[in-house]
Amino acid sequence: MPSQRIRPASLVVRGGPVLTFDPAGTVVRAMAVRGGRIVALGDVALDHIGQETEVIDLAGRTVLPGINDSHLHATWLGARWPDTLIGGAGFTGGEEKTVRTAAERRAAILRAGDLCASLGITSYTEPGLGPGETGCFGAEVLEEYAALAEEGLLRARVTALRLFGLLDGASSLADFRRGLATPSPAANPLWLTVPGVKIFADGIPPMRSAWTHHCYADGSHGALLVDGDDDPGRAGNLAAMIRLAHDAGMTVAVHATGDRSIEAALGSLRRGDHLVHGDLVTPDQLARMASAGVGLTTQPAIAVAMRGMLTDALGAEVGAKAWPLAEMLASGVPLTLSSDAPVVTPDWRVHIAAAAGMLSASEVDAELMTRLLRCYTVAAAEQDGAAEWKGSLTVGRVADFCVLAANPLEIAFADLPDVGVELTVSGGRVVYSGEQLPAVDLEAHPGEMAGVGGGEEQD
Repeated sequence: MPSQRIRPASLVVRGGPVLTFDPAGTVVRAMAVRGGRIVALGDVALDHIGQETEVIDLAGRTVLPGINDSHLHATWLGARWPDTLIGGAGFTGGEEKTVRTAAERRAAILRAGDLCASLGITSYTEPGLGPGETGCFGAEVLEEYAALAEEGLLRARVTALRLFGLLDGASSLADFRRGLATPSPAANPLWLTVPGVKIFADGIPPMRSAWTHHCYADGSHGALLVDGDDDPGRAGNLAAMIRLAHDAGMTVAVHATGDRSIEAALGSLRRGDHLVHGDLVTPDQLARMASAGVGLTTQPAIAVAMRGMLTDALGAEVGAKAWPLAEMLASGVPLTLSSDAPVVTPDWRVHIAAAAGMLSASEVDAELMTRLLRCYTVAAAEQDGAAEWKGSLTVGRVADFCVLAANPLEIAFADLPDVGVELTVSGGRVVYSGEQLPAVDLEAHPGEMAGVGGGEEQD
């Protein structure tokens, strides 16, 4: 039989650990990329080096799957950065900024993309864009995302959730039904997808707006933000919204921080849906979520920053049980970690260090570090409904990865925020290089539209 010639790769990285995050936890020392996808791993990847191949010598540095922030308000972040709502001194806020024109929307999205690239973030969820809002959260932002995706200018893959109400505010069943009838913009699904909707069930405990069985200092319990004549009416309308979304073929993300709002949503959510925040989630609710396949995304750095405020609002006993991260991890719930930036920094290294602190872990713990990193990679891809083509570094999947100055599995959690992100590759394109390492062609990526999966390509 005639021998088959191996086609050269566009990019090969070699000379350092590549943490694939496949189910077996495989670690290899080289990876080849062509057409925006991984075509070979391990020693065989070196066979793909040709005259035109860009070769990056890792020199012991570590490759990690691209970070996927499952809850990041990128347009708002791009408008505000470097200001965040919560800093080291608590709520700092800074000057609030918004976007008013198409040029400002585009500039904010691109600025956030640059920031994300510098942090190794190759995917994120923009959670809540719709006609009821303006500025950073208006429906026009979604149109701008679609235009940028069409032009090949997005540096990260975007999962957008539509919002048919007010951010941190009320929504009505009529507005929700009307919003579902409006189309989403068409876009390359590998760079922009709009798979679902976000619903605000309640607010947050420090503002006394989370709906809870616990009692605030003034004797109140909060309430659902969904319109209705009374608590049962509001809960019924929330359930009706979720059913309408499901009937439209959409997934649902429910902002729910109070135990009572979580309970109201759980009766209608199904596999593939997820709760956002879950500050006061109970062990029983976690068990039911795991059984139903309902996910949860939570923000460790926010939990650390706000625990004192939650304790002031609901008392020390409730505060001590809030954000039960150990139980979340052990429950079997599909769990992702995220930033909610610009509420706090989008830096995932800070959030993983904060998560370790919540778990009283400080020393080197490769097993726990892997578990937390998977919440920012594999689990986030699963939440996006994209685990077949992103989230891990395996042959056939998209070439989304970052290069870290040190192996995160070999360092203490407290040291993680100081580990540099030296290179970020999104769809086979170098979108950030801290040391001006060799870059691949930044032109559009037609090869990435090929089917997912498959093995090493030869001709």
